[in-house]
Amino acid sequence: MNACIRAVVRTAMTYGIETLGKGAAISDLINGDMAVSDRQSLTNIYPGRTILETTRCPEFTTVEGRAKAIKVLEGTSIDGLVLLGGDGTFHGGTLLANECNVSILGVPTTIDNDVYGTDYTVGFDTAVNTAIEAIDRIRDTAMSHERLFLSK
Repeated sequence: MNACIRAVVRTAMTYGIETLGKGAAISDLINGDMAVSDRQSLTNIYPGRTILETTRCPEFTTVEGRAKAIKVLEGTSIDGLVLLGGDGTFHGGTLLANECNVSILGVPTTIDNDVYGTDYTVGFDTAVNTAIEAIDRIRDTAMSHERLFLSK
């Protein structure tokens, strides 16, 4: 996800487009709490834990919550959103796009790998390989101690 964030911001900068963002983007949008993303905000973004908060925003599922987001959008020069997420994020983004004049670009980033039309989502491979590495290490420990590990 960090590579995706970095690519979006750097590409926008190349074309002279200002980007705004923060940790929990949807709730930050509703609250009007966003910051300009620039080269400085991209420093120290490395593979691994994402810099985005992966949270649900129940308020965004309501007409009233999206109305707050629309009010923020109308009070700024924001004319497009890049949404990184899964099914819930895209559902909310579709509703928002239908309720106001904003372009939405969705990047499927979910470890669930459940976004229609994609073979693999950003995050899925990392999640699977992290689990495999953990299982391999447990197996190696069990073998070195000549033990059998069982799980409920």
